Amino acid sequence: MSNTILLEKELETYFGYSTFRVGQKEIISDVLNGKNVLGILPTGTGKSICYQLPARLLEGVTIVVSPLISLMMDQVKELKATNFKEVVALNSFLDYDKRKQLYKNLYRYKLIYVSPEMLQQKELQFYLKKMTVSLFVIDEAHCISQWGHEFRPDYQKLKTVINQIGDPPVLALSATATREVQDDIINSLERPICKHIYPMDRSNITLSIQEVIINEEKLEIITNVLSEHKVPSLIYFSSKNAAENVSHLLSKRLPEHRVAFYHGGMEQMDRVAIQQQFMNDQIDIVCCTSAFGMGINKNNIRFVFHYHFPGQIESYIQEIGRAGRDGNQSISVLLYCRQDSFLPQQMIESELPSDGDLFRARQLFIKYQDEDKILPVEFQEIQAMFEISEVQWRFISSQLEKHGIKHKNGIKYDESKVDETFEQIKNIRDERLYVKQTKLKDMMNWIHLKTCLREGLYTRFQNGYTKVEEYCCSNCGIHLQDFNPKQTIPLKQLPTWEMKLKRLLVVGESK
Repeated sequence: MSNTILLEKELETYFGYSTFRVGQKEIISDVLNGKNVLGILPTGTGKSICYQLPARLLEGVTIVVSPLISLMMDQVKELKATNFKEVVALNSFLDYDKRKQLYKNLYRYKLIYVSPEMLQQKELQFYLKKMTVSLFVIDEAHCISQWGHEFRPDYQKLKTVINQIGDPPVLALSATATREVQDDIINSLERPICKHIYPMDRSNITLSIQEVIINEEKLEIITNVLSEHKVPSLIYFSSKNAAENVSHLLSKRLPEHRVAFYHGGMEQMDRVAIQQQFMNDQIDIVCCTSAFGMGINKNNIRFVFHYHFPGQIESYIQEIGRAGRDGNQSISVLLYCRQDSFLPQQMIESELPSDGDLFRARQLFIKYQDEDKILPVEFQEIQAMFEISEVQWRFISSQLEKHGIKHKNGIKYDESKVDETFEQIKNIRDERLYVKQTKLKDMMNWIHLKTCLREGLYTRFQNGYTKVEEYCCSNCGIHLQDFNPKQTIPLKQLPTWEMKLKRLLVVGESK
C-alpha cells in the first residue's frame, strides 16, 4: 500500500473523524506497510480504529482475536451502522448450522472477529487457510503474556495459528502492559515487531482513595454520591455475592436509579443483555466483577468505584480507564477497608494449584496411563476427580501440553519424565505466585501513598506523568464532594425496554 495515501481523508470517509488521536496514525501507517506492530495506547483512546481502518483499505481479510463475545457483538453492530457490512463475529452463540454456513462463506468478509478458543478449531483453520489474510490482530494482547493480568492459555497458541494461515503481519494491541509484559508478548510471537508505546495516564480522571472502617461506610458513600448525581457508573467487586447483594441494596436506597449486577457466574445471555442495556442508557449503575468492561465503548461513564481493590495496578488502570472516554471530567473512587487485603490474597491462592492439587493430578495422570485411558475432556469430570477450580486446571493442563506430556490414548510416558514435568510445573507455579504477590504488594503500597496518587500510579509504567492542576487526586487536596460531573442522564426516569413493551401490549394505557 502506497505511503502517499491520505489517511485523514480515509478516516473521515469511513468513520467521520477529521483527525487521528495520539498514536493511531503511526500504528496504522506501519500496519499498511506490512510491519508487525505492538501498540500500547491508553484505555478509551480508540485502539479499534488501528485495525478497523486498515481492514477497509487492505485487499484481503483482517482477523481480530477478541477475548469477549459482548465486545465482538458491540463492534460488529457499530461497524454495520457505518455501512461496513462485510464484518462478522464467530462465537459460541452460533448454532451448528449457522456456524457451518458462515465458515463456507468466510471469503465474503473483510473483517472477522473470533475468540482465541474458537480459533483453535481445525475446521475454522481449514477455511482460513484458503483465504488471503492481510492482517492478524490480537486485541487485549496482554492476555498472551504468562504474567498478563488476563492470562488465557489459548492466547499463547496464536503463534502456531498465525503460521498455519500464511504468516500475515501481526498487530498486537493493549492498554496496560508493563515492560516485562511487552517483552513477553514479543517473545511469544517470535517475530520482529515495531513498538508504539504511548503514555497511559488520562488527565480527565480524578483519583480518589477513601479509607473506611467497615463495609457499611462504603455503601453510605456510594449512596450519598450517586443520590446527587444520576450518571452512568460502575462499581467493581472482588466477590460475586457482594456484587449481587450491594446491587439489591442500592436499588432500594436509590429508587430513581436503575441498578444491575454482572459477573462471570451468570448465564452468557444475561451478561450480554446487561451490557447492552448499560450501553443504551437503560441501566445507570452496574455492580460488577472484573468480568465486566473490557472493550466497552461507552463514552459517558462518570464514576468508577472500587468497592474492593484489584490485586494489581494493571487491572486498576484498565478498570478506571472506562470512565470519561468523551474527555469530560470523571472520577475513580477506591474505597479501602483494612480487611479488604485478604480478598486479593485469597484470589491469588485460588487461581493457582496447591502442592496437594499437583500431587493428585500426577497420581491420576499415571493411573489413567497405566489403564490405557484418556483423561476426560469435560471440565466437570476433571473437577470432580481433582477437586480444583477451572482456572487451576487450566494452568495444569496448559503446562502439561507445553511440556509435551498431555495424555493421549496409546502414548506412554516414562514415570521419571512425568515426575520431572510436575516438578517443573511446581517451580513455574511458585514463580507465578511470587509475581502475583509482588503485584499485590505494589497495589497496597500505592493505596497507602502520601504523595500524589497520579505520579505514583503511572511512573512505574512510563517516563513521567501528566501533571493536573485541578481535580488531580485526593492526596493533592481534592475532596469527593467537590466533584460535580457533567450530567448525562435526565433525572426523570428513562423508559426501559420492558416499560416500552408493556405500553405496546396493554390495551388502553396511555403512550
